[in-house]
Amino acid sequence: MDSEGEFKPMRIDRLLAMTVLLLSRGRVSAAELAERFEVSTKTIYRDMDTLNQASIPIVAHQGSTGGFEIMQQYTIHRQFLTLDEITSVVAAVKGIGTVLDDRAMGNLLGKVQSMLSKQDIRETEEKGARFVFDFNPWGQGAGARAKFDMLRQAAEESRLIQFRYSSINGTETERVVEPLTLILKGPLWYLYGYCRLREEFRVFRLTRMQDIRVMSETVPRRPVPELKEQFRWEPQWSGGKAQHVVIHFSPKVRYRVLDVFDPASVEILKDDSLKVSCPYLIDNWFYGLMLSFGADARIEQPAEAAAEIRRRAEKIAALYTESGHTDVLVHPVQ
Repeated sequence: MDSEGEFKPMRIDRLLAMTVLLLSRGRVSAAELAERFEVSTKTIYRDMDTLNQASIPIVAHQGSTGGFEIMQQYTIHRQFLTLDEITSVVAAVKGIGTVLDDRAMGNLLGKVQSMLSKQDIRETEEKGARFVFDFNPWGQGAGARAKFDMLRQAAEESRLIQFRYSSINGTETERVVEPLTLILKGPLWYLYGYCRLREEFRVFRLTRMQDIRVMSETVPRRPVPELKEQFRWEPQWSGGKAQHVVIHFSPKVRYRVLDVFDPASVEILKDDSLKVSCPYLIDNWFYGLMLSFGADARIEQPAEAAAEIRRRAEKIAALYTESGHTDVLVHPVQ
């Protein structure tokens, strides 16, 4: 044990974690480090001395904006990373390669893999992949990858883009946007940029962007507002307010219900049917979702949502009456 009674392996883990943190964050105060690692500031100063003795160039700055940081040009050595950590990085880089048709990604993958010895490679092949990342959504072909590459290049070159955008309420608008960042949220890709039509930073779902054109005009890159933690959904983006809904589902769509709704809001009833009770935004997307369940879903609350589903279902059924079917679906051969 050391002078504060902690096991040395625990201290070694803390020193490594501190090194990684300083490499990624830059300057960090002693107070913040002490709070993060749950030790005293005295221990932090002693740890910084230990890192310096281990040839990691720690620099201390005084004053209100002071703290510790690692000198520029210093990089972490391969021996600081475990085999599992390196193979996780390899898997992540391969995942990026599923959406980026980019030679640079191939070069990056080669550099990371070069950190593995022949013995490491044999071990990973024997164990099999711990993680597999594929960022290309199901059902998306080469067109989606080309769209992603086009937007990425436009963002890198600070070029304006123009496109048609279909919003959540079904309206379509022409947009001119200064592209900034591509974001993967769940299975979907989004573009974050400054919309000149709305005169504010907006998020655009890639699948709703059509007829994208990269313009020749380049613009100075705007300071990017800090993205909120985990990029949480903001209710005002959809222009509506969530209402409390109660929906009854048949047992055979259980897998879909658990895919869509928070498990905490799902109650399994005695007959194995499901009851969902939660706040939900009632809009066109919601009605489309409910109709996709067909006769396996029944809205119990609110009553106006149930009435709207009935109205829409009757309108659909009218298309398939004998006369409606003929009028709508049968067309002369050209």
